[in-house]
Amino acid sequence: MSEQNEQSVGEFTLAGPLATAPPAGYTAPEPDEKWALPGGFAHVHYGEGNRGIVRPVLMADGFNLGKSDLAWLYAGLDSTYPLLTEMRRRGRDVILVGFDERSASVLGNAQTVTAAVHQTVAERLGSTRLMAGGFSMGGLVTRYALARMETRRVDHQVGAYFSWDTPHRGAYIPIGLQAFAHFIPVPNDFARQMNSPAARQMLWRHYDAMTGQNGIAPERREFLEALNGVGGWPRIPRILALANGRGDGTGIDVPPGETVLKSERVYPGTAFYAQAQGREVTVAELRRRFPESEKTITTGDLPELDGAPGGTLRSYGILADALKKAGAQVDLRHEEICFVPSVSAVAIRDLDQQKDLYADVDSLPPDESEADDFLCSSVTTPHTAVTEELATWLLDRLPD
Repeated sequence: MSEQNEQSVGEFTLAGPLATAPPAGYTAPEPDEKWALPGGFAHVHYGEGNRGIVRPVLMADGFNLGKSDLAWLYAGLDSTYPLLTEMRRRGRDVILVGFDERSASVLGNAQTVTAAVHQTVAERLGSTRLMAGGFSMGGLVTRYALARMETRRVDHQVGAYFSWDTPHRGAYIPIGLQAFAHFIPVPNDFARQMNSPAARQMLWRHYDAMTGQNGIAPERREFLEALNGVGGWPRIPRILALANGRGDGTGIDVPPGETVLKSERVYPGTAFYAQAQGREVTVAELRRRFPESEKTITTGDLPELDGAPGGTLRSYGILADALKKAGAQVDLRHEEICFVPSVSAVAIRDLDQQKDLYADVDSLPPDESEADDFLCSSVTTPHTAVTEELATWLLDRLPD
């Protein structure tokens, strides 16, 4: 295989269902209004029978590389289970908020959400309080935006805040997978995504390509300090949290230490292993031909994250697709792994300890969560996937 084959592998990003192309035959409706906002934009879809914004639900987009595509977001939120259609049928006005750069700082993109809240309140007919939140990163952006508005004594008029599989305590991309992004010997989209400000802020542990070490990124420490500086959470609205992972402590069948992906012909001999506990744990053996190089990636004192209860991402499946496209012979044994642990999505435990990561959330006292009310999925589902179970729970909690 040629040098070009190896260099082409990084032309992808890790993305969940909301950032993938709409299913064939599905076309998102045209918005009733389009707003230009600082650092982003919004599409407004009126509720059934409304001639303006009457009962608003504001939803912020999640993490990826590049500009939001709100038609894709609408499709992702409505095509498997008609969440937006049902909201609009109930007279709710859906306001989708997108960002000029989804991988930019969470703190910076909070300006976009803040502007969207102001415009919603300015245009609203009547006095129904807003529901505002977001999916994945969008939940964090909105959380910070509302909390900062409260510290500045701004009345945001939000009665309920929601987050859908948001990494409140951090998200997980395998360290070996992050390292591989930088092992590709040319600049590439995957490396840009992994090294972006938002990734550094949200990932529980980040691989530093300059030092070859993994740990808490400085940007994450700064983000958590900024969040604490505005009180951590908005205090006025009711806080709702949804998790795509299970709440009974049941994880995904990815045995720790087991090979999850091997490649031959392109990056021949490269292998990735599921995260196991221990001091010097090998999680990847990286090899390339052009220029010839090899590197062993190890971690220390991390819990068994790949198989943890949580919303899943096709982390290794997406890489396998890119390798096959470049001509590789691939042995893919575990396509999906945990991305946002359930305990992170409902803000009830940190990820450092095995016992906390695999906690039976359903049996814990609900007041241990930082959310006022939450729901974990009864079965493991993909990160941000809109299921009937989660959607109906949220619909039942729309503010009056």
